[in-house]
Amino acid sequence: MAELTVSGGTHPILKDDYASEWMGIEVVALDDGHATVRMTLRQEMLNGFGMAHGGMIFAFGDTAFALACNPANPQPGEAGINTDTITVAAGVDINFLQPAFRGQVLTAVANRRASTGRSGLYDVQIYAADPGATPTAASPAGAALPATRPGELPTDTATDAPSWELIAEFRGRSRTISKK
Repeated sequence: MAELTVSGGTHPILKDDYASEWMGIEVVALDDGHATVRMTLRQEMLNGFGMAHGGMIFAFGDTAFALACNPANPQPGEAGINTDTITVAAGVDINFLQPAFRGQVLTAVANRRASTGRSGLYDVQIYAADPGATPTAASPAGAALPATRPGELPTDTATDAPSWELIAEFRGRSRTISKK
């Protein structure tokens, strides 16, 4: 299995995640409560209308959500970290705003909005861009991700025009449980 790496290491939840591997998901950035992932839409990810199948968009957002919910390198005894638990989805909603098409590059930006006890709330914005779009410092592939401004389209700093289109909003409710 090809490894999806983060700073030279594999995120534990991706080790045997064959769905994310098949989808070609690449981890762009991880931080506590935050994840950014990217993939390119392929022919087999399209529905009968020639646009991205909703299930593909959902699965892509769900991977970003899972990465934001679970620390990449949990350390025993670290404040708030218990290596005997995992965080999973308790419920999710998705709103499809625009279609995406074959060859477009998708970027999902997941952020924790709230966390209390074993429950959390996360928002994931999913953007699409044509393969020729040049990433800028304000675009999802650049250093300054739109993570702190949910719903705001990244812009091309040279023209101040949107370079990525917001295609879906995903909201996830998480629950931390025992690994069993």
